[in-house]
Amino acid sequence: MPKLKTIRRGQALQQDWHRQNQAGQTKTRHILTSKSPKVKRKLGRTLLVSDGDYKKVARMIPYA
Repeated sequence: MPKLKTIRRGQALQQDWHRQNQAGQTKTRHILTSKSPKVKRKLGRTLLVSDGDYKKVARMIPYA
C-alpha cells in the first residue's frame, strides 16, 4: 500500500494525548501593538478543533 501524503496545512496541526486535534490561533503575525497584553497572552495557546471540523482535520494528518 502506498504512503499517504500529509496535506500541507495539516502539518501545522497536532494531536494531544487524548487524540484530540489541536490548532494554533490566527491573528498572531502582525499589528500586535494594538492588541492588549491579555489578548496576546491568550493567542499564544492552542485550541481544540471544533467537532464540526474534526473529520476534515483528521483527514489532513493521516498517520497521527
